[in-house]
Formats: sequence, structure tokens, C-alpha cells
Amino acid sequence: MKEPVEPTVLDYVKSKFRLGSKQTIEIPAPETESTAVTATEKPARPASFPFISLLALMLALFAQLTFEPKAGVERTWAVGTVFYICALGLLILAYRRGEWMVSSQPELQSGTDPLTVRWIPLVLSLILGTVTFYYMRGNLFTAFNLILWALTIFFHLRAFWLPDASSESLWSRTKRFLARPAWDVRITRWTLLILAVVALTLFFRLYRLSQIAPDMTSDHAEKLADVFDILNGKYSIFFIRNTGREPLYVYLSALIAELQAGYSGVSFITLKIAAVIGGLLMLPYLYLFGKEIGGRRIGLLAVLFTGIAYWPNVIERFGLRISFYPLFVAPTFYYMFRGLRRQNRNDLILSGISLGLGLNGYTPFRIVPFVVVIGFIVYLFHARSGLERKQALFWLGLVALTAWTIYIPQARFALERPDLYGFRALSRVSSIEHPLPAPLWQLLPMNIWNALKMFNWSDGVIWVHSVPLRPALDVVSGALFLIGVVLVLIRYGRSRRWSDLFLILLVPLLLMPSILSLAFPQENPSLNRTGGAIIPVFLLVGIALDGLLTGMGRVPESNAEAKQMPDGESQVQVRATRPVLTSFILIGLVLLSSFHNYDLVFHQYYEEYRASAWNTSEMGEIVHEFQLTQGSADNIWIIPYPFWVDTRLPAMWAGIPERGDMAIRPEQLENTVSIPATKLFMFRLEDTPTLDALKALYPQGILSVFHSERGQQLNFYLFYVPAANAATVIP
Repeated sequence: MKEPVEPTVLDYVKSKFRLGSKQTIEIPAPETESTAVTATEKPARPASFPFISLLALMLALFAQLTFEPKAGVERTWAVGTVFYICALGLLILAYRRGEWMVSSQPELQSGTDPLTVRWIPLVLSLILGTVTFYYMRGNLFTAFNLILWALTIFFHLRAFWLPDASSESLWSRTKRFLARPAWDVRITRWTLLILAVVALTLFFRLYRLSQIAPDMTSDHAEKLADVFDILNGKYSIFFIRNTGREPLYVYLSALIAELQAGYSGVSFITLKIAAVIGGLLMLPYLYLFGKEIGGRRIGLLAVLFTGIAYWPNVIERFGLRISFYPLFVAPTFYYMFRGLRRQNRNDLILSGISLGLGLNGYTPFRIVPFVVVIGFIVYLFHARSGLERKQALFWLGLVALTAWTIYIPQARFALERPDLYGFRALSRVSSIEHPLPAPLWQLLPMNIWNALKMFNWSDGVIWVHSVPLRPALDVVSGALFLIGVVLVLIRYGRSRRWSDLFLILLVPLLLMPSILSLAFPQENPSLNRTGGAIIPVFLLVGIALDGLLTGMGRVPESNAEAKQMPDGESQVQVRATRPVLTSFILIGLVLLSSFHNYDLVFHQYYEEYRASAWNTSEMGEIVHEFQLTQGSADNIWIIPYPFWVDTRLPAMWAGIPERGDMAIRPEQLENTVSIPATKLFMFRLEDTPTLDALKALYPQGILSVFHSERGQQLNFYLFYVPAANAATVIP
């Protein structure tokens, strides 16, 4: 009979970090029973009233409040930092006393992937993928190459998708549902909560959508020109204007424009609706992600605070494709987390599909493939067996191949025009457009620090999609975010689940598109390139608030009723108490956050944007009125001036995008004399040469100043030439 082998120091370290070992090894004290405290130690029974949790919460809220900018008062980080340290210290004490808890994760499932492949569909997929890649040339979608692409994806899924004999198909469930003689509709308290969250979210996303943001920028002109191209039958794979953009958002905008009666739908509200749709489609996956990492209440709380948050709200109201970054981050990592927990290949295929779609959505999403690889590396270090590692490597390849089948058109364009496809990203990372302002070893740490403090201190200086130099989160979300980070680290220390560690890592990793703005560090942080971090940030907010409500609203029963959790840890059974207290805290925090975010979006952001953007909408009204009175807008022009309005936008505001650019160069003014119809010129007050030229060409022209409702800094000249004068004036 063999004697037991003494564990080595390496075995002990592996057991503590759960690196491939399920066995916990303890080192007993000499000549006594083991004095080690295991990671499964139950929290102490909470006090009769959760004073420590309440104090920790109030200190955290006060700390974040000190970071809020105030007019005429210089902010200081010292006071808030001290209060945050005290709050987080009390948080740990509250956790140990059971006043502030952290939810358990769903049970880890075991499963064996047969690693089988249907070879005929795989070969067909590879062949068709190659042919598709070839015919996606010329940066144009055609009926032929789209059919090839669809067949490539179909055969790929056919090659790898595993049938699930244990679950009923969607079609079978649908038929069974429709065959019911009667349908029962049940309204539960949970249903009412969901409806309330949906209503509040829709209010924050849609209220005054046409007014906030109030004016367009040159980026919008580029997007609307792309939409106009689609409506005219030009179906690009990659839209090359303004350093280029991916197609999904543009095609969705074109669909919305078509539903809004064609060319008349090519407008700012079209772009806003597309952006809001992207943000709303993300929320169901955020909810599912929350369920995956701790429960449905975490998912609903994450959706609630995201729905009312200033950060996602303003990037959607700005009306660009920014919301397509978090839109595809959510399903990519939800299916990845779920697939690795359930050991389910099909979930990883869905993760790959989401990854491929995201690469067709918004340029900063290009960081996500690298983040997925890092996630698998973290998982491999925590895997419990060699079989899990082998399966994970197979799944990583499957995710990459699945994403590739969706990415083929973009890959073809990138091969044809690498200068256009990669310029925007490379111009920020390298010195191809602008030399790096400092050595890399100085820039990178500075950018990392500036990005990490955006949630609680400063979101940057870009006014078009933020209120500059304020935290990206409101007071409530900012405090709960840091609390959530600490709680997840505590949970990781106890369970050593890879998903906890990776959830924390997702925050800085998804900030990298902003961090890597090395040539232009003043652009970091920015709420657009960090948009993917919305997902982990608000999941951490949900975890924090869920733990507070659980700890305050429940007290443990006797230890004899402790139940065994799936991961081997014991958790005390709890019974509901203090419903008034928990309801008061939840409602109070939601109201406080709602009022704060309402002020940020509908007052501060609106006023900041209104004061900073050029008033092309007012010019559009003039163009529209001229068209109504004269029957055409062909004889109205805008004389360009440095750093003034984009002369393509007034026609778009007027609902006549076919008019195109309304600019006329000063040296071309003489060419307008031969036009007999009524004419109108708009130009900058400071443009004295244009004023002199027009007076010389049209001595009987009528000069006036348009007084903007938004301030005299936006006033401009109107020079009206009646038709009778136009025919008689000789230059």
C-alpha cells in the first residue's frame, strides 16, 4: 500500500489560486489543529440595523459629490479621495458583518465537446468564403457577392453547430404555443418592475430627441452623404468619407430614411433614431449578461442605470455610430461568459457572430478581438482540467473563424485599400499624421491614468458628445461603480472564478481605443471611443446595488439552515425583512440618479452643445423659406470662411439633400450675375472682402444681418438680390 504523497509548495500555491486544482490544501500550525481560515468562511450575522452599510454608502456618495464640478469653485481630489478610502474600508467591514453582500454566480457546468466537424459543409464554407472574398472587390455589395457571403455563413454554421437533443427547437415551441386553446397572461411584480424600467429608459432616450443635440457637425454631413449614396443605389462595403466608416450603422440609417419617405428622410433625426436603436438593442443583452454573472436583479439594475445614464444617452443623441460599440460588446462577451461556464460550443459560435458583426459597426470595436483572446488566456489559467483547456483552445479558433466569415467584406476592402481602412486608427496610435508629443513611456501611463479616472473625475474635453471636464458617471453610479469593483475583487478572492477577474479587466481593456490616442493625447478620454466599457461599468453598478439591497433587506436564519452552493461554498439561508428600508434606498438612489442625469442631458449638455455648434439649422430654415417663395433653392449660396459652418448642412436641414454643397468661392461670385432669378447669399460678418465684392457686383442688393436666437457670436450676413436687379446690373 502506497503512502500518501506530501504536497509540495507548488501544489499549495496552485490550490490557493485554483489553477487547475479542485483540492484545497491547508498547512496546520505546529502541534495544534489547523488555524487556517478557508475562503468559504460565512459572513457574520448582521447587526439589527445596517449602520455600517448606510455609512459606507453615504460616504461614497459624498466623496463622489466632491468630484462634481461647480461654477466658480476649483475642484480638489484630496477630500473626495479620503472619503472614498473611508467608504471602501467600511464596505469591507460591512461585507464581513453580512450587511453588504455579493451575489453568487451560476453553477459551473461540466461538459465534453466532441470536437466534431461536418467536413462537407466546412469544405463548402471555406471554398465559398474564398470565392466571396474575391468577388467583394471594388468596395461594392452586389446581389451575387451577397448570396455567396450568405451561403458561406450558412455552411459554416452547418459545419460546427451542435444539435441539442435535450432542448426543444424554437419552431416546435412556437407551434406548441400557437396551438394552445387559450393564452394566460400573468402580471407579476417582476413584470411591473421591467415595464417601469423600460418606460424610464424610453423617456430618457426619446424625450426631446429632435432638439438635443440641436445642430449637426461635419461628421453628420459625411454620414448623410453616405445615406444619400445608398438611396441612389451605391452600396459600399466601407464608406471612405472622412477617414472611413463601417457599414452597419449607415445601412440602418438608410433603411430608416427610406421608411421616412426617401430623400426627405435624409436628416439629423434619421441618424439619431439609428443611434438610439443601437443603444436600445444592447439593453436586453446587458440584462442577460447581468443574469449570467449574478442574477436577474443585477441585470435589471444594470439596465436601469444604463437607461437613465448621461453617458450612453448623449452618445446616442449625438447621432453617430458610437452606440454600435457597446451594442456588439454586450452579446460578444455574454455568449463568451455563458459558453465557457456551460462548456457549450454553440454559445461560442454566437459570440463569434457578434464579434464579426461588431467589426462591421464602429472602428474602436477593432480592439475587441484582442480582448477576446485575453479573456481566453485568463480562462486557461483558471481551467480545472486539461480537457477544459483543450476545448477552450478549440473554441477560441472557432470564435475567430466564425467572426472571419462575418468580416470577409471588410477584410477584402482592407486588403485593397489598407491606407483608407487603417488610417484613422494608425493616425492616433502612431506618428503618421502628427508626431508623438512625448516619449511612449510617458504617454502610455498618462493616457491609462486619464482614461481610468474618467468615470469619477473627468470625461475629457470633447463637447459634441459630453459635458466637458466632468465625471462620465453621475454621483450615484460613480459611487456604486467603485463599490462594485471592490465587491467583485472580494468575490474573486473567495471563488477564484475567471469571470470575476476578467469582468474587472474588461473595463481598462475596452478603454484602449481611447488610451491608444498617443499622437493626440488631448482626445483621451472620450466618451465615444470608450463606449464599450459601458457594459462592464454598469454591470459593476448593478452588482454593488444588488449586494446592498440583499444585505440590508435580509438577515440570516440559523446556521443549521445554511445551504451548500454549487461551487462548494456554503451560504446562509436568508429571509426577507426591512422591505420599507430597502424600497426607500432603491427609490431614493434611482430618483437621485434620474434627477442628476436629467440635468446633465437636458440642461448642461444641451446648453454646452447649443453654445458651441454652428447654427446651420437656422440657415436651413432660411433655405427652406427661400425655396417656398422662389420655387427653387438653386440660387442661394453660402460663402465659406475658415472654421465656420459646413456648407453642406443647410440643404440637409432644409430637406433637400440633393441640392448638395451650397458653397460658392469668392472668385466665383461673378459667375452668378448672368442668372436672372432672385438670389441670396449668406456669409460671415467678419468676411469684409466678400461684402465688398457683392456690393460691387450688385449695387442694388439688400444687405441685412441675421440675428441668431443663440447669441450674437452666431450672427451672419444675408445679401438679397431681387430678380429685377439681377438682369440689369453690369459688373
